[in-house]
Amino acid sequence: MERRKFIINTAAASAGILTYSSVSANLLRYKDAIIGHGSHQYKIDLNWGALNPNYYPVNDCHEMVQDSKGRILLLTNHIKNNVIVYDRSGKLLETWGTDYPGAHGLTLNVENGEDFLYISDNTRHEVIKTTIDGKVVQVFTYPKESGKYSSKEQYIPTETAIAENGDVYIADGYGAQYIMRYNAQGELLQTFGGKGDENHLFQNAHGICIDTRNGKNPELLITARKQNKLKRFTMEGEFIESIDLPGAFICRPVIKGDNVYLATIWSGDGSDGTGFISILDKHNKLISAPGGCAPLYEKAGLRPMYQAIKIFTHPHDVCVDDDENLYVAQWNSGKTYPIKLNRI
Repeated sequence: MERRKFIINTAAASAGILTYSSVSANLLRYKDAIIGHGSHQYKIDLNWGALNPNYYPVNDCHEMVQDSKGRILLLTNHIKNNVIVYDRSGKLLETWGTDYPGAHGLTLNVENGEDFLYISDNTRHEVIKTTIDGKVVQVFTYPKESGKYSSKEQYIPTETAIAENGDVYIADGYGAQYIMRYNAQGELLQTFGGKGDENHLFQNAHGICIDTRNGKNPELLITARKQNKLKRFTMEGEFIESIDLPGAFICRPVIKGDNVYLATIWSGDGSDGTGFISILDKHNKLISAPGGCAPLYEKAGLRPMYQAIKIFTHPHDVCVDDDENLYVAQWNSGKTYPIKLNRI
């Protein structure tokens, strides 16, 4: 188990809070700005969770979740502190983790009343299940038994989703683009998907979640990032439909209430580090794009999206708290801490 580092409330530990030290001068002009559209608009908080990087450094801030106690957990691939735990005000509570150099995907699942984390590690080529404080309880290694891989280096998992019956779905988003389905004991049950442009195949199966909205039977939502699509499947891996989001490289879907939230990089100029947040309604229509242009549907479908205000740099994940405030983690953004959007 990684040694947990509890925070001492000293000036040295808290230096960096309320300083905007990780925020560029260009970004400061958007302090307290209102972004978004229609029913989903937000006030920008640039200093939420800002820390002293000498003590609590981040590299890529990949994903964030809220646990059963209301705490916000940030996953970074900096091995001095892979997991940074905040309260909702942005106060640092603790850090842990030094063994996840490729920390990329973070999923929280409640099992028999206890919170567990599933960490997808690109460098280790495996998914690690831990307790909420970092004790390793299970490891999903590369799926040699699938017959799809000749070495672990071909397998680069990016995200997980856990079904109510305990089945674990792992998306190999940076590898061969397969979706692996395991039972709770870690036995491989099924492999589907793979690389390609057809409806049931993927170009960058980056994110996955389980959709239980509208009282339906659960279904899988899987991103095909380079195709600017969300793809819907049954829990048995049968393709249902594609949801087109032109202009958007989608990282992972996050469901809260009737809405789907997506951190998206603008595919029109992804090399420039641009992006925005996409919010879909219960009919999977884009209704708000904080940081992006206003959504507009025409006869041919959604008009291609683009970044309208340069607030985000490579947004990688969005966490939605109980008050529907958003926390945006970013990769390749100059080692910055997350940006909070307060719902108005």
